[in-house]
Amino acid sequence: MKNPEIMDIYSDYLIASFSLVTATGLSKMLDNGYSHDKISRFLAQREFTQKDYWQMVKKIIRKIENSQCGILAIDDTIEEKPHSTENDIICWHWDHAKNRNTKGINIVNFLYTTSLADQEEFSIPVSFELVRKTEQYVDTKTKGQPIKRRSPISKNEIVRNRLRVLTKLNRLKYKYITWDSWFSSKDNFKFVHYELKQFFVGALKNNRTAALSEDLKHQGKFLKIKEFELQPNQTIKVWLKGLDFPVLLAKQVFTNKDGSTGELYIVTNDLELDYDNITSIYQKRWRVETFHKSLKSNAGLEKSPTKFEVTQSNHIFASMIAFCKLELLKFKENQNHFTLKSKLYLKAIKAAFSELQRLKKFNPQIEAQQQTHSLLEPAM
Repeated sequence: MKNPEIMDIYSDYLIASFSLVTATGLSKMLDNGYSHDKISRFLAQREFTQKDYWQMVKKIIRKIENSQCGILAIDDTIEEKPHSTENDIICWHWDHAKNRNTKGINIVNFLYTTSLADQEEFSIPVSFELVRKTEQYVDTKTKGQPIKRRSPISKNEIVRNRLRVLTKLNRLKYKYITWDSWFSSKDNFKFVHYELKQFFVGALKNNRTAALSEDLKHQGKFLKIKEFELQPNQTIKVWLKGLDFPVLLAKQVFTNKDGSTGELYIVTNDLELDYDNITSIYQKRWRVETFHKSLKSNAGLEKSPTKFEVTQSNHIFASMIAFCKLELLKFKENQNHFTLKSKLYLKAIKAAFSELQRLKKFNPQIEAQQQTHSLLEPAM
């Protein structure tokens, strides 16, 4: 990475800014200490890689990682770009959270969370992957938009490839991998269990099938997990269809905001866990939802008007760095990301108000106009 000091300045700018972030805006803020062209060239240089990212966050991770309580949460989010020109990363993606197609950049995130002494949990994105739909094809079933894009590699394959690097190459220390039902494929379960030799805690859809014993599994007698007589606060050992090792299954019953009742099925290959531990570990997965929200609201993820794939990708890289800085500030100031951002906003408003009063008071043109008006007024 050329001129790494600009990454430090630009990521600070993402935190401090409350509107669109541009090379021109940063240059003006720095009183042209860095020219618009220099900042633009920095963002347009070769695309920053995950190796670059790991080198930037490695020192932080080595200080906080813990093989006994570290949790690696995996989820994806979409940075919506409805008006941007389509390319390999800005295209249409299925948003399983909103249950519809969305135009934007699909980012698969790997968020590491651990507890630090008596403080609040510390969360750092240890990696992220952009879904690149580099292949175009004709969909004869679609009338309105027959030419579509697809990625040569699925998101589940992206997850497995990145987990392999984090675990075997980067030697990240963690105890559990957790994800929602979208990533709970049998291939992912087998990969974590056999190749990584790690524990997973993942959600399942209620139509997944399982057997209540190994004998029933061999006989092919599977039931949908929603048909099991499983009570809340209880776990049972089951054999999921497609897996040759047992897992613990737990059912969590919760109340929605509208007062309705919902059910969540969770499985783990750690057969030593009880119900409370299973649900507590899975609850930490929700840290990734908070991460997505802060990334978009506080770290400038969605505030870049960049037009090209390289600059768009490098802007996302800088947003991740900005989030890491906010997480460090959270512990230094004992305030969450949104409080910190509000604090900056209040300071900015006060500075703007003070400058406005100065302009009103000392603007010679206004004073001259006021004197002219007083001369033209008729004497009483």
